Amino acid sequence: MARGYAPVAVVLLLAVTVVAAAAVATAVPALPGDPPPQRAVDADATSDGRVTVTLLSGEPLDVQSATVRVAVDGEPLAHQSPVPYFAARGFRGGPTGPFNVAADSSWTVGETASLQVAGTNSPELRVGATLTVRVLVSGQVVAVGETTVEKAS
Repeated sequence: MARGYAPVAVVLLLAVTVVAAAAVATAVPALPGDPPPQRAVDADATSDGRVTVTLLSGEPLDVQSATVRVAVDGEPLAHQSPVPYFAARGFRGGPTGPFNVAADSSWTVGETASLQVAGTNSPELRVGATLTVRVLVSGQVVAVGETTVEKAS
């Protein structure tokens, strides 16, 4: 008689497993969405504080949803610029291209944005230093550009 109950037990065990899996799936919060698409940027910098960043590849980027972080030899600038902006602490004048608040907020492939780091910001952009520009969307890095600071002409 014990053999007649074995298939019933297997079916019941399988049903309990399916119900438990469904309960766990509904109780676990949804995983975050897909990460933002990756892009490639090229950065250039000169000792007078001029930093240019060109979007080389990837989908257009809405600058209003982006964050730009600049570091010199691995040390972040004391004052980081918001984007887009017109005037910001630690920077001279308004930026150009999509970093400027008056520009189209869509940064497209081939388009260059620039900013000028003021002497009141630190660390300074000295000749030979490595400058790194990180572009983030929703807190995730989507592009990194690195260059050696050149002497201003």
